[in-house]
Amino acid sequence: MELFIQQILNGLTLGSIYGLVALGLTLVYGILHVPNFAHGALYMVGAYVCYFAMVELGLNYWVAMVAAAAVVALLSVLCERLVFHPLRHAPPIHDKIAAIGILLFLEAVVQMHWGADFRRIPTPYNEILRLGELTLPVQRLLIIGGAFALMGALHLYLKKTMTGLTIIAMAQNREGAFLVGIDANRVAMMTFAIAGALAAIAASLFAPINLVYPAMGHLVLLKAFVIIILGGMGSIPGAIIGGLIIGFAEALGGFYISSTYKDVIAFVLLVVILSIKPTGLFTKGVR
Repeated sequence: MELFIQQILNGLTLGSIYGLVALGLTLVYGILHVPNFAHGALYMVGAYVCYFAMVELGLNYWVAMVAAAAVVALLSVLCERLVFHPLRHAPPIHDKIAAIGILLFLEAVVQMHWGADFRRIPTPYNEILRLGELTLPVQRLLIIGGAFALMGALHLYLKKTMTGLTIIAMAQNREGAFLVGIDANRVAMMTFAIAGALAAIAASLFAPINLVYPAMGHLVLLKAFVIIILGGMGSIPGAIIGGLIIGFAEALGGFYISSTYKDVIAFVLLVVILSIKPTGLFTKGVR
C-alpha cells in the first residue's frame, strides 16, 4: 500500500506541472484559437531564468521564481504583439509556423549562451518527511501545493475580477465581446502574460527535481497538447483534470508496467478516451 501511495504522490507531482502548462495553452487557445507551439520554449526559458537568478545572481529561490514569471510573462506578451497579432488575419497555418519559429529561436538563443549541457536548479527544500514507510520529499509537496494554489488563484481571478470576466467573455463569444466594447488587444496581452507566467512557475517548481536543458520543453509541450485535447480544447477544468489523469497514468503505468513506456502512456490514453468521447472530457470554452 505504501508503494501505491508513493506513486499517487508522484502522479500528483507530474499532474500538477502538466496542468499548469496546459492551463496556459488552453487559455490562449480559448481566447485566440492559436495553438501556441512556442509554449514549451517559454517553459524552458522560465527554468533558465530561475537558474540564472539563483546560481549566477545568488537570489533567493522564491525571488528567482517571481523573476522568471515576470520575464517570461513579458516575453510571452512580446510574442503576441510582434508575431501573433500581425498574423491575426493571415491563413491559420501562418501562426503555427510562426510559433515553431519562436520555439527554434528561443532554443538557439539559450543554447548559444548556456550551451547544451544539463543543469540543475538548487533548492532550499531538500528535506524528506517520513510517514511510516512513506517518504514525502518537501520539494514535491511544494510543487503540489504551489500548483493547486495557483489554479485556485486563477479561478478566482477569472470569476471575481473585471479583467478575468472579459477573458471569459472573449472565450464565449468574440463578436459579442467586441460589440460591448471589450478591448481585444488588452485581453490578448493579459492572456499571453498569464500563460507565460504559469509556464515559468511550473518550470521553476519542477526543475529542482528534474534537469534544465534547451530541449526540456518539447515533451512537456506534447503532453500539454494531449491534456487540452483530452480535456476539451479551451476548457480550464479539462486542463486541470486532464493533467492529473496523465500524471497518475504515467506514475502508475511506469511503476506497475514499465518505466520504459511511461512517456507513451499519455498518447495511448488520448487515443482510448477520444475513441469513447471524441469531444474530450469537457465541452469547449474557458469557464
